[in-house]
Amino acid sequence: MTSGRPILTTEAMIAAEQRAIDAGTSVETLMERAGAALAEAAYRYAGKMPALVLVGPGNNGGDGYVAARHLAERGVPVRVAALSEPRSDAARWARSQWTGDVEPLGDATAPAPLLVDALFGTGLKRGLQESVSEAFSRLTTEAFVRIACDVPSGVDSDSGAELSPIPAFDMTVTFGALKPAHRLMPARAKCGRVVLADIGVDAGSEWNEIGRPFLPPLDPADHKFSRGLVHALAGKMAGAIALAAKAAARAGAGYVRVSTSRSIDGLPAAIVQTDTAEINDERIGCLLVGPGMGDLPQVLTLALTSHAPKVIDADGIMHLSDPERLRGQDAIITPHEGEFTRLFGKLEGSKADRALEAARRCGAVVVYKGPDTLVASPDGRLGFAPPAPAWLASAGTGDVLAGMIAALRARGLNGFDAAGAAVWLHGRAAELAGPQMLADDLVEAIPAALDLLND
Repeated sequence: MTSGRPILTTEAMIAAEQRAIDAGTSVETLMERAGAALAEAAYRYAGKMPALVLVGPGNNGGDGYVAARHLAERGVPVRVAALSEPRSDAARWARSQWTGDVEPLGDATAPAPLLVDALFGTGLKRGLQESVSEAFSRLTTEAFVRIACDVPSGVDSDSGAELSPIPAFDMTVTFGALKPAHRLMPARAKCGRVVLADIGVDAGSEWNEIGRPFLPPLDPADHKFSRGLVHALAGKMAGAIALAAKAAARAGAGYVRVSTSRSIDGLPAAIVQTDTAEINDERIGCLLVGPGMGDLPQVLTLALTSHAPKVIDADGIMHLSDPERLRGQDAIITPHEGEFTRLFGKLEGSKADRALEAARRCGAVVVYKGPDTLVASPDGRLGFAPPAPAWLASAGTGDVLAGMIAALRARGLNGFDAAGAAVWLHGRAAELAGPQMLADDLVEAIPAALDLLND
């Protein structure tokens, strides 16, 4: 999987900024860069629309003062409303550079067409005071364009939780690295378009947005087995395993085979149906079990006797019962929220924390599905899915994802990379299939999604 933009928690971002400071970059320089970037994004988006910049007492407010100055220099009519006086040295410096008026933020604050929210950024752990929340809600509601500095005020940047009611923003401008809240629900849905500005900090991380994958090119000497054999185990519901098998074939597996006791209608002739479970065939690149399995735990038990890498989805997860059964299996599991909780119980922390703890407990790659899908590796790597269309929330799309992961694993990618690449391609295929798609349409859009990798 190609790592995309880094994602840093509050603690990690503070450490990255401190490294830059230790290397000779002042806090004021970082703030100047952040505020200038915020102003640039706001100007490009809203032009000379009259602006109201809401500033808090910390460094987020300092960014707001800098942004207000840069917007005013571009000819934008700017007002600044402050919650209180600045409390950090850098924020006091930024305030001193602003030559305009500063009005108190409150009931009397008049709205403006463009609202820039620089009240509170990363590190917030409690909700806004009721009076502040009411003023904030009123002013954002009455604005035509809403832009947040780093994260919308009232968001826990590490978990994505809403600590106070958050209106939907059109854009969020963040600095140095994405924050978990930009990709975790419910905050992700409130951030709007997320713009990442480079302010000169080293933001390397084991946590990254999943980027456009790199897939190994086909070798002229390849044959169907070297391109990857996916062996799928059918169960009670033929439709689900058929979707998964077709997805595996469309995602580039050289050979897809389905073990089934009865013929499955509608499968392409290229997908082999067999009434034997050839799970110890050394040519198998990945075993796929779970889609449509139903109440047949013996199918999962059979799959776990195979030495092949495996993708376990849907009913396969529901019948695992104990995460320890996955140790040594070279497995990728794909639970949604209900399946995750049933297998791992109610783990503590953010969704990111829970995903990593689950991967550590079971020794498998965990694809924690949802509108904010995560891919977690037992070694601590974590991939955050880029935004994908809401219309993926329909029957059968998870089966398609499982088949895609199996194909990429069979083609030789390791478990973490295969899962991340499939998640990225799954989202792009959904975009191409359109909002009225069925899972069957999603399968047919996979080749076009793969073509995007050649652009």
